Amino acid sequence: MRTDEFDFALPERLIAQHPPELRGASRLLYAHDGALENCRFADLLRLVRQDDVLVLNDTRVIKARLFGSKDSGGKIEVLVERVLNEHEVLAQVRASKSPKAGSRLVLASAGSLRSSGEPTGVPLAGADVLAVEVLGREGEFFRLRFAGEEPVLALLERHGSLPLPPYITHAADAGDEQRYQTVFARAAGAVAAPTAGLHFDEAMLQALRDKGVRIAYVTLHVGAGTFQPVRAEYIREHAMHSECYEIPQTTVDAIARARNAGGRVIAVGTTSLRALESAAQSGELQAGTGETRIFITPGYRFRVVDRLLTNFHLPRSTLLMLVCAFGGMDEMLAAYRHAVANEYRFFSYGDAMLIERKNV
Repeated sequence: MRTDEFDFALPERLIAQHPPELRGASRLLYAHDGALENCRFADLLRLVRQDDVLVLNDTRVIKARLFGSKDSGGKIEVLVERVLNEHEVLAQVRASKSPKAGSRLVLASAGSLRSSGEPTGVPLAGADVLAVEVLGREGEFFRLRFAGEEPVLALLERHGSLPLPPYITHAADAGDEQRYQTVFARAAGAVAAPTAGLHFDEAMLQALRDKGVRIAYVTLHVGAGTFQPVRAEYIREHAMHSECYEIPQTTVDAIARARNAGGRVIAVGTTSLRALESAAQSGELQAGTGETRIFITPGYRFRVVDRLLTNFHLPRSTLLMLVCAFGGMDEMLAAYRHAVANEYRFFSYGDAMLIERKNV
């Protein structure tokens, strides 16, 4: 299939720059049986039933963006992609010239930098700075080691800033630090939020439990590659980014109980779906940890998930391809045209869509 088959026209005004005032105050487009139903997110409560299981991704977004300079003086921006251990990370490094193995970086909080209206710059005198050694390249990323005894996650929390998606034009503020994080976030490690989960507040989760819906969790640490458009002419030529995931045994058991009771498996977000389907490549869902480069495109046979709750995705993206695989290509492209015509809000802070899996 050609990548341009997954393109669509999206007016810039429909790209949500801020979340709704309250969690759950979004719209919900329900796609089922060839029909499209305009709903509110609160309607999810009537669209699920007792013994369904809702699977949430409990990853937590880290403050992965850092600014500073090379020891030679050039300005840099660092975006941590993955924390490898207590002191080392894989990261993108933006600089006029790529740093070499053995070179050192000096990083600081954005507010501790001297700059001319830019977030990058040289740390001010007396600023609390981070000394970082460049260990080398690993593909498109740099392996960096943070000096000192303090764990890197603690350093990022103190010095870093929230890495909002590239289509959000404002710098992250205190409001984003709260709202670009799910209420059930637990396992630190993502550089992008599992955005379908942003709609839920504690009241909605409790109302679902009260109805008899099981709540289960997976962890998939979302990488920055989730925002990358597919640039290859044919989708088979695209190299998928890698992400790590964990499926607890309690989640495998919850899904088995739901199946035995006639319930459905509802993945909240493409990340939850990718984790579940990755862990079921043998034919049965297996608990444990792993790395996945799963690339779900039309023709894929789903093994676990029956319904998908997701936001609206970028044109020509792997996530739109996944949605088309799940709900049917013609049906989903028609749903996206409907969403544009009805001015749904798109992307991370936008509205949601509940999709019934198309049986093929």
